Amino acid sequence: MNFIASPLQGLWVIEPKVFSDARGYFMETYRQDLLEQHVGKIDFVQDNESKSTRGVLRGLHYQLPPFAQSKLVRVISGAVLDVAVDIRAASPTFGQHVAVTLTSDNRRQLFIPRGFAHGFLVLSSEAVFTYKVDNAYSPRHERSIRFDDSAIGISWGMDTGLLLLSEKDKSSATLLSEAELF
Repeated sequence: MNFIASPLQGLWVIEPKVFSDARGYFMETYRQDLLEQHVGKIDFVQDNESKSTRGVLRGLHYQLPPFAQSKLVRVISGAVLDVAVDIRAASPTFGQHVAVTLTSDNRRQLFIPRGFAHGFLVLSSEAVFTYKVDNAYSPRHERSIRFDDSAIGISWGMDTGLLLLSEKDKSSATLLSEAELF
């Protein structure tokens, strides 16, 4: 696996080694020892998967301590624009984001540490998205930040009028005015 550091401390793009032949391919999608060499000790406790159609935007989600989550995300089929926003109040990169295209063809993954809000936009006709988390889901601790918050300035690359959002995501807080942060 190739680990590529992002400009935001703790956030990594991971490119697996893919072994292809006439039968198909093989790759390791997770190796705890290699991941921990880059991110430190981590114990994943839950795997999640979603299937969405083109234009679905999920996020920007996070959980407050003590239920904050690190995530290891990837696309099984299709393509998404995956975004992580630094919401660590004391961080020199607070409010900055990284956007990475994850596809079933490029097989890239993104490791998102605690202290980041996360979301993705489906670019293909449909996408299956999967992720590991190191803390259980807690509805009481879940929060979200508006996908179109001007303080963050994410370019989703799609007309926002065409996006499909949950009611919760439509009414999310802004980063600087209402959000409960780390």
